[in-house]
Amino acid sequence: MTPVRVGVFGLLGSGNLGNDGSLEAVLGHLRATRPDAVVDALCGGPGTVTARYGIPATRLHWYRGEYRTASRAGAIAGKALGKVVDAVRTAAWVRRHDVVIVPGMGVLEATLPLRAWGFPYALFLLCASGRLLGTRVALVGVGADAIADRPTRVLVRWSARLAAYRSYRDTLSRDAMRAMGVDTARDPVHPDLAFALPVPEAASVPAPWGPAGRVCVGVMAFRGGNDDRDRADEIHRRYLDGVTRFVRVLAAEGRTVRLLTGDACDAPVVDAILDAVDSPLVTAAHAASLGDLMRETAAADTVVATRYHNLVCALRTGTPALALGYAAKSEALMARMGLAAFCHPAREVDADRLLDRFRELEKDAAGLRRTLADRNRAVARELDAHFAALTTVLFPDTVPTPREAP
Repeated sequence: MTPVRVGVFGLLGSGNLGNDGSLEAVLGHLRATRPDAVVDALCGGPGTVTARYGIPATRLHWYRGEYRTASRAGAIAGKALGKVVDAVRTAAWVRRHDVVIVPGMGVLEATLPLRAWGFPYALFLLCASGRLLGTRVALVGVGADAIADRPTRVLVRWSARLAAYRSYRDTLSRDAMRAMGVDTARDPVHPDLAFALPVPEAASVPAPWGPAGRVCVGVMAFRGGNDDRDRADEIHRRYLDGVTRFVRVLAAEGRTVRLLTGDACDAPVVDAILDAVDSPLVTAAHAASLGDLMRETAAADTVVATRYHNLVCALRTGTPALALGYAAKSEALMARMGLAAFCHPAREVDADRLLDRFRELEKDAAGLRRTLADRNRAVARELDAHFAALTTVLFPDTVPTPREAP
């Protein structure tokens, strides 16, 4: 029997640990249930994906400067030509597959700065190619939100309509797509794919990481969303000042603080906080995967985090967390896991209010750990059911190759 050909698509291997974690969860499922599948990727960081996950990978965009601002005539012409070339490249890649999976990620949202002719256009090319060439394109466990920018909204809406399968990581996402004119009556909702990743043992963190009172603070190069470009610097300054004050207070109280990131672009924020606080009690983790982040959060007493998948890692390891959220998806996640009361807006970081919420989190920590243990068991059951249903939908005409007995 001819092996089933599966492609994975997205901004994978580009430095965002959440995106890569979703890919890892899908690959783990495929390897467990479809060991006959031949898998490759069309992605942002092909070298990283191949080295880390052992699958062939092709660069997502023909023009290497796709995500850099084009100010010169040559760069503008290169980007324009790239749009045409990418249409051909994407169609040729899609045609070689039986199924293409977009694993998780917020591909149907614009909660962070985003240009319509960047990734939204690439996703539209994928879904349109799949529909024209008869390749099933599956948007699996993706995030969505209301989009104000008309070109981006149109591309996202048509991408969703043209996909053969859609599922969402929360009800908020499904409701947003329905509001944008997509028929979501048959689209399932399930927990984020990263909850399917195994929980590693807690990290062994060198001194001054003490035996008690450990706090992980997940930071982000936050500058608002797609509609905040005119005040991005102001938003970033307010966010950085508030988080720095929060960390400084913890260090002054003798608490050990571990700074976490979720994307390569967050590194300057870590450096700025380390310089401003200048305390041996404040150190930075150097995580290369969601597994590394989970080891850090598992070792902490509490977590305060901005990036969505920093929160996922904390909640997955059963560590009480406070969301310094920049979008409704964080609030939806916290509500699902029983921590709805512990949210603070990233756009308006008030260090005093944040500290008050943090004190309440610590006071309720024991009960919250029990709540998280219960919710994680329920999440595991939901994801098992979803993956089983997904296999039936995506591979209806193939027979899995049985594994050899150990």
